[in-house]
Amino acid sequence: MAATPTRIGLAGLAVMGQNLALNIAEKGFPISVYNRTTSKVDETVERANKEGNLPLYGFHDPESFVLSIQKPRVIIILVKAGAPVDQTIKTLSSYMEKGDCIIDGGNEWYENTERREKEVAELGLLYLGMGVSGGEEGARNGPSLMPGGSFEAYKNIEDILLKVAAQVPDSGPCVTYIGKGGSGNFVKMVHNGIEYGDMQLIAEAYDVLKSVGKLSNDELHQAFSEWNKGELLSFLIEITADIFGIKDDKADGYLVDKVLDKTGMKGTGKWTVQQAAELSVAAPTIASSLDSRFLSGLKDERVQAAKVFKSCGVSDILVEQSVDKKQLIDDVRKALYASKICSYAQGMNLIRAKSAEKGWGLKLGELARIWKGGCIIRAIFLDRIKQAYDRNADLANLLVDEEFAKEVVERQSAWRRVVCLAINSGISTPGMSSSLAYFDTYRRERLPANLVQAQRDYFGAHTYERADMSGSFHTEWFKIAKQSKI
Repeated sequence: MAATPTRIGLAGLAVMGQNLALNIAEKGFPISVYNRTTSKVDETVERANKEGNLPLYGFHDPESFVLSIQKPRVIIILVKAGAPVDQTIKTLSSYMEKGDCIIDGGNEWYENTERREKEVAELGLLYLGMGVSGGEEGARNGPSLMPGGSFEAYKNIEDILLKVAAQVPDSGPCVTYIGKGGSGNFVKMVHNGIEYGDMQLIAEAYDVLKSVGKLSNDELHQAFSEWNKGELLSFLIEITADIFGIKDDKADGYLVDKVLDKTGMKGTGKWTVQQAAELSVAAPTIASSLDSRFLSGLKDERVQAAKVFKSCGVSDILVEQSVDKKQLIDDVRKALYASKICSYAQGMNLIRAKSAEKGWGLKLGELARIWKGGCIIRAIFLDRIKQAYDRNADLANLLVDEEFAKEVVERQSAWRRVVCLAINSGISTPGMSSSLAYFDTYRRERLPANLVQAQRDYFGAHTYERADMSGSFHTEWFKIAKQSKI
């Protein structure tokens, strides 16, 4: 029990909540914690004592928890998205007073945050929806934080967030006030969509190197460790290199080979693709990563399909090709980097489109900056993205930034070689292929969309525009075609 009121409260002590609470306490801010299951409270208090007698105080009932916090009270909630958040707000708000503030740190759908902000405003409370990225490690030692909603609420907690967030030399703490309404949640959702794309592209790089290049886990470990020293330096490449080096503790061989090839998901990637469709923003790399997760889930069907096609003479790898390993590793590195540019470009375009629709005024360069540390997609590459938006805040697409354009052009022949090699070998690379298709579509002045428009006008009188004169036109294609056939 704290003798004097604590600075902040946190409700919801699953892994993320516990770690974030300990992080806050370690930075010198006395914190009250609460969880519906009281054993979690005791467990967190025990950890705080063990990890250096941190100023963390546990409460078993919501009233004494709320009343233990100094005014204006700030309470972070970290519970499952949806109904549990509403329930927690209901429980806690009955003891809160005008000017107090609630922060939802979960992966919430942004419209829910906007609804809740309005609802609690009627009680005189302030509200923030704050994306938290970095997993349990980040939560404990410095996450990337994306708070959106009431600016007044942000100001109440800014001193804490600036210390708790990941610290990056030269660019500061990985937190900024994102914008109004549900912008913090929206930005975190797209961050997760980009993360889906990134993970898929890395998995494809692995598949090509292992299945076609016949690299051993030891060689994969070396290749990825090497990549992590250059342009691909990032959290995901680093952990991938680690994974290839870990031996199985239950049997012979490496653990990665024993992991079942079925990917789980929590829903943020799906929301990202749905939002892209709603806003008419092309996000094929992110969409293909989602499709790949769906297909991976059909493990039993794939086992059966493999048997069917084997009996028809189609094996796992269509053509065994002899490749120069060193050249292949270099090509795959370049293909991965170029594909990644497309994935981030799609995510940034989606954020910009939503910001324009909602009037949020989001700063894309600033988002790239706060993603440089703490979060899952942290990468040296984000420096380049920030610089691109510093050069031109209204950049239409990352691909046309002069630096990125040059890099893609330098890597495109390797990129095409990898995709062709994969296709000829029967290895699916949907992420790399759709990134390449995105680049090839975006860079062409003229597309075959004229034919699609002609078809739409033929069967549905949807009209079309002309390339050589202004206005809207309709042609009786059917009648003309019928006459010419007589």
